[in-house]
Amino acid sequence: MASDDQGVDLLWGARDKPARPPRLALTVDRIAAAAIEVADAEGMASVSMQQVAARLDVTKMALYRHVASKAELVAVMIESAVGEPPDLGAVPGGWRPRLVAWSDLMREAWRRHPWLPAATTGERMTGPREVGWTESAVAALDGTGLDGGERMDAVFLLSGHIRNTQSGATAGTQPWTAEKQLRTILHEHQDRFPALHEAARSTNGAPRDNGWTFGLDRILDGIEVLIERRRAGTTG
Repeated sequence: MASDDQGVDLLWGARDKPARPPRLALTVDRIAAAAIEVADAEGMASVSMQQVAARLDVTKMALYRHVASKAELVAVMIESAVGEPPDLGAVPGGWRPRLVAWSDLMREAWRRHPWLPAATTGERMTGPREVGWTESAVAALDGTGLDGGERMDAVFLLSGHIRNTQSGATAGTQPWTAEKQLRTILHEHQDRFPALHEAARSTNGAPRDNGWTFGLDRILDGIEVLIERRRAGTTG
């Protein structure tokens, strides 16, 4: 039975008072999005079930009903962050422009989420989107004469190059050409580091990209040589 106070409030209260918005349903996609926000802002080391739960304003136990462990959380983060695999069929010019486009797109995804290179190593769960990225690149090499193992190796070689030029461990590992102070030091100690001094001097301080373009071109050049050998019917 309602109290008098409740009746008064019902009759005399502000009836146009907005209702409290319903709480959004907790889903795996929402959990992944919240975890990605944490990782993008603070790094992967800051991602925890507690942090994600706090961002979603739920309890950790609520999260565990959707993702059973930190490993599962990271897996759904990766699957969401990489996005849909690209359709390279519309890229003109054959296998090489398609692999360049694929590499650029993957690099963009890893730049948006700098934690991805470290998170996508070792034995772990992989989802259909991530596998689809590999499928897309391997398919780009169809008809080249390379066998399945060679196509897979070529794609993993490209993936490794993207990882090496995007990961935090290698970012900024070519300050020799851009950092004025270090260039000065090399000049002062050129007798000790003559090759490095000459290399840095000859670039005239031009900005570098940690070998991204150079390495990508050399990898694709090597693949092209192998393809030509296959087409000519030679090995080695």
